[in-house]
Amino acid sequence: LDWWQADRYCEQHFAQLLFEPQDTEQGSFSKLLQSHHIRGSVWLKERDSVLHKTKRRRGHTVPVLVFRDKTDTKYVKVLSDFPALPAVTACAHLQWDTRTQEIATIFSYAAPALTNEFQLRGFVDEEGFVRFALIVHGHHSPYLPVFRADGQWHHFCVTWQQENGTWAIFADGKRRAAASGLCSVGPSAPQAIFGQGTFIIGQDQDSLGGTFRAKESFSGNITDLHIWQKVLSTEHIEKVRSCWLVEQDLVFGWSSDALEVESTVQAVAMQLLCPGPVEECRVLEVGSNGFSYASCLQTLPFICHYSKDAYWQLKRAQLESSHSLASRVNTLAVRTVIPDSVFTSGVQDMNLSVALDALDILATVLREGEVPVLEPSDLLVVLQLLKQVSDLEIQEGDELEMLEQLGQYYMEVTELILEEQNTGTWSSISQVIRGPMAVVELCDRMVSLLVPLLTTQRTKITIQHGNIGLHRVTVKNMWFGYGSLQRCLSSSSTSAVSQDVAAPDGGQKSLGTTVGTTVGTAVISCTLLSDHQEISTAVRYRLQHRAQVKPGRNFHVFSLVLLHVSPDAGGMWSTAGCSVAKSLPDSTACFCNHTTNFAILLQVYDMEQRTTKEEFTLQTLTFIGCGVSFCALIVTFILFLVVGVPKSERTTVHKNLILALAAGEALLMVSELAKPNQVLCFMVTAFLHLFFMAAFSWMLVEGLLLWSKVVAVNMSEGRRMKFYYVTGWGLPVLIVGVTLATSFNKYVAANHCWLNVQTNVIWAFVGPVLFILAVNSFVLLRVVTVTVASARRRSKMLTPNSSLENQIGTQIWATAKPVLVLLPVLGLTWLCGLLVHLSIVWAYVFIVLNSLQ
Repeated sequence: LDWWQADRYCEQHFAQLLFEPQDTEQGSFSKLLQSHHIRGSVWLKERDSVLHKTKRRRGHTVPVLVFRDKTDTKYVKVLSDFPALPAVTACAHLQWDTRTQEIATIFSYAAPALTNEFQLRGFVDEEGFVRFALIVHGHHSPYLPVFRADGQWHHFCVTWQQENGTWAIFADGKRRAAASGLCSVGPSAPQAIFGQGTFIIGQDQDSLGGTFRAKESFSGNITDLHIWQKVLSTEHIEKVRSCWLVEQDLVFGWSSDALEVESTVQAVAMQLLCPGPVEECRVLEVGSNGFSYASCLQTLPFICHYSKDAYWQLKRAQLESSHSLASRVNTLAVRTVIPDSVFTSGVQDMNLSVALDALDILATVLREGEVPVLEPSDLLVVLQLLKQVSDLEIQEGDELEMLEQLGQYYMEVTELILEEQNTGTWSSISQVIRGPMAVVELCDRMVSLLVPLLTTQRTKITIQHGNIGLHRVTVKNMWFGYGSLQRCLSSSSTSAVSQDVAAPDGGQKSLGTTVGTTVGTAVISCTLLSDHQEISTAVRYRLQHRAQVKPGRNFHVFSLVLLHVSPDAGGMWSTAGCSVAKSLPDSTACFCNHTTNFAILLQVYDMEQRTTKEEFTLQTLTFIGCGVSFCALIVTFILFLVVGVPKSERTTVHKNLILALAAGEALLMVSELAKPNQVLCFMVTAFLHLFFMAAFSWMLVEGLLLWSKVVAVNMSEGRRMKFYYVTGWGLPVLIVGVTLATSFNKYVAANHCWLNVQTNVIWAFVGPVLFILAVNSFVLLRVVTVTVASARRRSKMLTPNSSLENQIGTQIWATAKPVLVLLPVLGLTWLCGLLVHLSIVWAYVFIVLNSLQ
């Protein structure tokens, strides 16, 4: 199977695709595989993969435009209004006609002022490559090879921006060509691409919207054309290639309704298979004990890994099964909907109709109580079917009414398997499925399928059955009434609870006496999607619960917890990152967020969600480091004032640097407290920006002062202090003020009281910091050079007859001493902050080095 099928197969069979073996395991593991006659490559799952979500191929049905021959009549017009474009990206899937080597125009955009305003042309060269050339403002780039003329589908993107006329061509996810200077020349240059023009696919416009020539027309197939009024990043281009729609700044999205198709141009529907976000997957080379990568689309052997306890529970459930549920469901369906064993079913690529029929019949059997208490094997095969349905990929031609009905059946089946009489069954498979919270995770995945139901006319969806439901799919929000999960999640001494759910929060009307820990509110699962991918953000919500008993009587203590799910350990409850914002007798308002740590200050990319342990470690290191650093800075500042250090430029600069750093670190340590209050969080962000920017500005002043004392040897003081104050405090105030004035509504990040990464406001800090670090790096290099030369001369004068080893040792110390002293003073240890997105290790290193500055 290919990697995706192998991974799905293991997951649907309650196992995991084999992880990369440890160094000590490789030899014995390879011998084991060879003893089973397994040779060559075997699929692996990486332990520290950047993909926390499963790699997935995406297939969707799209209209394809078929240009069979080169003519002067075939064309397709884009029915969209184009604004002026200071930057543009156009991407599409293309199948080139290899029968001709003449120049072909893929698309042309003509404005009233200029017909050759924006155009993409190509031809097949003698070596069998398709060469592309981009035309902007009538200026022509060279023809450069982008992909082979092999008759296969290829994805391409072209980008251009007004500044310097910079352009690039991407093919199949890789940049094939790039340069600058593709723009008009003259006193008003460069100019944006003019708006209010006509965009034609397949023809070159010699006049606005017409006058085509067969010789320059396109022959082949084209689909999935999208146009943005910005330059997409490489990461976004890879997403587009993988069929993820980047909606921000989209000018035109591929749709039959937005096209005027000439009658002789054929439009057909085609299933377009897009690659996953990563093309290569990890493999183990059996025999050589080596690791490598192979195309994820290759078909290779694979191994599913079970823990010993889980495997024996599965075998025991299979041996003790009467197969009553599977027999009844399969009889009603007149086909095999549920297999007799979880080990025997293969990878099933369900479509919507098959999934709907399967869940309908299963819900009917469970609802009518023909199988009153589920056996362990019954529960496992039901969960297996739910996994298969949650992996369903909705095609664009599917009927949306069926999709909503699928959601109804899914929720009904979920409710029925969580009935009270199945409590013992859940316990008997605890090593295979770590409790009923696995159902919550499955529902969370399934809800993503309902996104196509949302339109501008229908902005929310509500599906409810019994104690389980979902509401508003833009932010996926599910609730599980606490009667559904309480018996499996509460202590064994908890008595039965009578409940009637009348509201989405699962409000309870009649309660029995409870002892120990119980689920006190509805269990909710929320996921925020952007461009079909999960994003992480702060959230506020309110949960209704049973009324607390008056003081003096028994009362309930409410603890706000989150469930963290991992494939190895199942799930665990944690209070990390959440706090109670407001508590009332019958409800509690909650606020959940990520912790702030020192590593976010120079983080220029969004991070995948870290584990609770990693977040806790980062925050602990930040508090310890910043606490020690803050105390040391305050003590040093007091010593400067009390001891009576002579006034000089150097001491003045040191005191200002200490003040800025101490203020920034103090604010960073208490910034967590400001998160629940948006106004306070905004103010903390602005002052953090100001003080850390001031700290770096004074580090720049330290570098300039060092240059004047060591390199330039200018000992005069006094007149430069005004310039230093303007640089140290004036420049930060200017930067923060301009940033607030231009980016007020997108200044603060969603997850932290710090600058926004997604809107690139972070560069208002990182940009100046990089400039200062570059200047100080040059200063350090020159200072070390001067110091080493001076040490060499001094050594020859004082000890002319010393040995070579002593001279080398003197020079090494002369080099190391200024480097060790000046690295933190000049802020150069902050350079590793740019690497925190690569590995959690860099985050630890960055915090240790700089919080102790």
